[in-house]
Amino acid sequence: MTPVWKIENTAAARLRVTPGARYDVVVIGGGLTGLVTALLLAQSGVEVSVIEARRIGDGTTGASNAKVSLLQGIRAQRIRHRHSADMVRAYLDANHAGQQWLLEYCGSRGVAWQPADAYTYAQSERELASVRREFGALREAEMPVEFTDRIDAPFPAVGAVRLARQAQLNPMALLASLAADVESHAVPIHESSLVHGVRTAATGDHLVETEHGPVLAGTVVLATGTPILDRSGFFTRLLPLRSYLTAYRLPQSFSGMYITAGEPTRSIRTVPDPDGDVLLVGGNGHVVGRADHTDELVADLRRWTERWFPSATPLTSWSAQDYQPIGELPYAGPLIPGHDGILLATGYAKWGFTNAVAAAEVLAGRITGKRPDWAGVFATWRPGELRSLPAVARATSGVALEFCAGWWQLARTAHEPVPPAEGDGRVERRLGRPAATCTVDGTTTTVSAICPHLAGVVRWNPAERSWDCPLHGSRFSADGTRLEGPATHHLTPLSAPFTGPSAHIPQPDEH
Repeated sequence: MTPVWKIENTAAARLRVTPGARYDVVVIGGGLTGLVTALLLAQSGVEVSVIEARRIGDGTTGASNAKVSLLQGIRAQRIRHRHSADMVRAYLDANHAGQQWLLEYCGSRGVAWQPADAYTYAQSERELASVRREFGALREAEMPVEFTDRIDAPFPAVGAVRLARQAQLNPMALLASLAADVESHAVPIHESSLVHGVRTAATGDHLVETEHGPVLAGTVVLATGTPILDRSGFFTRLLPLRSYLTAYRLPQSFSGMYITAGEPTRSIRTVPDPDGDVLLVGGNGHVVGRADHTDELVADLRRWTERWFPSATPLTSWSAQDYQPIGELPYAGPLIPGHDGILLATGYAKWGFTNAVAAAEVLAGRITGKRPDWAGVFATWRPGELRSLPAVARATSGVALEFCAGWWQLARTAHEPVPPAEGDGRVERRLGRPAATCTVDGTTTTVSAICPHLAGVVRWNPAERSWDCPLHGSRFSADGTRLEGPATHHLTPLSAPFTGPSAHIPQPDEH
């Protein structure tokens, strides 16, 4: 599954991390948050480096549909349900600042972007109340939205909130420009360098332990989607979500950015292209690892697209991952209260192109002493989080159920002598060890079925041919290579010794 942005991506690979180096700040993660944070710090004279586990653009940013919008589905009413009107305004102020910075940057660097009106629309009468609530929450926050009874689109809609002149862009073009800009400030970007953990060095610095050796940092910034360090339990405050996208060649013109107010989600926009516009349709999201027939979710998107855009020609499909904060507001600040040595940013709820830039401004401002006025909306530790304890309890109980279900099912499943069919994978017991076996491109691979994060039993994702953990969203390729999530190691090859789940639970000094 290849994002449309990466079909013709020919960027050269960068060098791996250089062990023993020291920097004022090490940014872990080369997506939008990480690169903007590094650029802002470098512009302030801070010595910084960026460490990326895979390649620039291989994470959420490169898989996004890249809407740069202040109208974000039904985010305003969800935030207003838990927080004050002032907090909604602060959230929108932060996102507006992020949007303006990004568009000004694109304009100054020649990165193309297109203005587009944004719509949150109701697919049916039952969704209309949610559209009206979103309209009310945004008007209360003094956003210049309007309500319309109809939209100029072929798919059904009975009402919508409209916000004019938002933006859309190509995320890979943006990342390429940012990376080049960061490197022009003598900031090294290291790719293919998985970070295993961070601990305190004898000098008082932070020792960033990578698969190629350690690096020293005065401050560490975790720009990894979900924080890869467990010491503050942030994974209990985030819900990992996976959603799917399809791309079609569209012979006719179509404009605007659309998203439904209810389920099933449909997120629609077009991409200008010399060979004819490309239509993007996304949706059918679910908690990572908790959907069995993911290939059917992709097929459902295709059926919907071909029904309402019958002349469109399919190009590709892919998926993306993001994290829903339990308390609705995003996070950017210290991992541990009162300690600025390790900072993080996460919880964008699928609206990262404004939130990521705003979060980067908060992180850089915290290090340089120039925090923006609205930084409080990104607080990583706030008294109001107590209101979210029931949601945390529900999320935690869901994780516990998935943990028990995975091990219970494993205990009842014996080894099958016949390899899985092409594109299939299964979890089984092999010689007393939990094994994850799959066949991809004619090669059958077997690795440990136990996620190295907190010992969840992984599940096969047929749409993406990956092993996904239903606990906290770690994902691995067919051969066990770590792709994303809080896990900091690959899945263990089957030949490695297995001593039970407790052996795989990271100890505090590991992270």
